[in-house]
Parts: sequence; C-alpha cells; structure tokens
Amino acid sequence: MTIDTSRPLVVPDERFAKTIQLTPEDVAVFARLAGDDNPLHHDAEYAARTRFKRPLACGGQLAAQMMGFLASHYSARGTVVGHDIKFRLHLPVLADEAIELAWQVEEITPAPHLKGDVVVLRGQIRNSAGKLALSAKARVLVGESL
Repeated sequence: MTIDTSRPLVVPDERFAKTIQLTPEDVAVFARLAGDDNPLHHDAEYAARTRFKRPLACGGQLAAQMMGFLASHYSARGTVVGHDIKFRLHLPVLADEAIELAWQVEEITPAPHLKGDVVVLRGQIRNSAGKLALSAKARVLVGESL
C-alpha cells in the first residue's frame, strides 16, 4: 500500500463515508468464520419464519466493517492504532442490503509523547432506508510512524 503524504493525517470535522452492498453469501461466511452459528445469518428458510423474513448480518460483521473502514482511511495517510471503539446496534441489517458506513472526526488531541494525535470519531451505519442501524464512538492514535 502506498501512503499519501500530500494530505494531512487528520482533518478537523472530516467526514468520510462509503456505501457497501452486503450479500447473503458474504454474511453467512463471516458469521461462520466468527463462530456465530445463529441460523438468522445463514439459513434463509429459518429466517423466513421469523419477524425479519430474511437473513440478517451479524453485529460482529457490521462492527468489523466499521473498524476496517476506519483503519483503511488513516493507514492510507500514515499509521493508525485503535485505543477503544464502542458500538450500539439500533436496527437489524438485512443480509442483502446496501448500507452506508460513515465516520466523523469530533476531537483531535496532540500526543507528542505517543508520536501522533489521539482522534475521537463518531460513526454510524445507515440501512438502505436511511435509518440508523449502528452507532459507534472510536478513539484512535494516528501518526506518521508509530
């Protein structure tokens, strides 16, 4: 991966977002690899008998997508290490939905002793109807070289 040094590492109030398309196949594979045997994630016949009517993405997959997006965003500019990330699930996400992942910088604290900045961000996933499905708060350390 090439690091883009032409942009600042962290931009105050920056918002970055992307839309991804979930597929039932990817959701089932992730759930199984994560050890989540809940049939809601991989059995369409089972899911059809529930109030959801279709398979759901597991919370772990949504959290992993958010963490991966955050790490990829900053690792394209420098180095990033997570301090803590908290997630709250608000609504189920169907296994075949297009979802929007977004992060917004809330606070930047220079940490010269750590050779970087401690960055606090708020994140969210919105489902295909635009409703809040997941919210997150993250604190990460971003620097040129940690």
